[in-house]
Amino acid sequence: MDTKQIIEKVKRALLGMQRFSWEQGVAAQAMLESGEEEYAILLAKDAVARQDELGRLGILSDSNGVTDSASNGEPVLFAWKVTGDPQLKLAADRMLQYLLHQAPKTEKGTLHHIVSQKQIWVDSFYMAPPFLAVAGHPDEAVRQIEGFRELLWLPEKRMFAHMWDDETKEFARSDCWGVGNGWAAAGLVRVIGALPVSMSEEKTRLISYLKEMLDGCLVYQREDGLFHDVLDEPATFVETNAAQMFAYAIFRAVKEQWLDSTYLAAARRMREAAYRKVDRHGLVQDVCGAPTFDKAGTAPEGQAFFLLMESTAYE
Repeated sequence: MDTKQIIEKVKRALLGMQRFSWEQGVAAQAMLESGEEEYAILLAKDAVARQDELGRLGILSDSNGVTDSASNGEPVLFAWKVTGDPQLKLAADRMLQYLLHQAPKTEKGTLHHIVSQKQIWVDSFYMAPPFLAVAGHPDEAVRQIEGFRELLWLPEKRMFAHMWDDETKEFARSDCWGVGNGWAAAGLVRVIGALPVSMSEEKTRLISYLKEMLDGCLVYQREDGLFHDVLDEPATFVETNAAQMFAYAIFRAVKEQWLDSTYLAAARRMREAAYRKVDRHGLVQDVCGAPTFDKAGTAPEGQAFFLLMESTAYE
């Protein structure tokens, strides 16, 4: 089976999956970056149909999330620009106003990841800052990244911890979760790409953050191209999606000349490993499995990142 056929099967499998707010958002972003604009618009419209009273997009029963729903923001803005539908612009504005003025934050203004506890998660790197940047608030996007990094960065490991509890002032989960670091890498490249020319100093700083974390994570790449679920804990299961996320970040960063080409060999090994994980139905196997993400399985985000990886891959 050739590459195009595999990509189509992965895409079809993604569209057949049930999706929570962030899964809807990353699916729409995958379609957008793959050039599937009609699919991106359809996914964006359904995220608007499920917008809650606070302005959070794509809400099903995942209303405990603060930043997850913002992953739909960029596709909704894109859909508005293409269709001219004012309801889409209104929906994006409501999502933006929630992040800026209503969402719970630390005393320094860093977004919490969930409503029920004062916690900051590495996942939020991907969910909110890219939307803030494209929605006209690049300064706030950078400020959020700095806030997440201040609380979650482990300098001795050059990786991010998963969860910080701002009430107890300690880590709720200090593990260097592979997919969590993948969210950070992918979020960084999306923000770097969205920053205006006038923010060259900030862009350079974020590129240095990206390079430093990739250097830390790549130490733990296995011979088969993949990573363990907790990057530096080989007793945890071998997981597929972190490799796809890192490959996406590397391919895009090298194309934009933010990183040099020496990173491509590792990314290509990740890509080859991901292809070996696609089954006959187009499901990417052994990613952090939905809905609990604590064991190997399948998940919409695993499908979406296969497509994102392919959208920018070097052959």
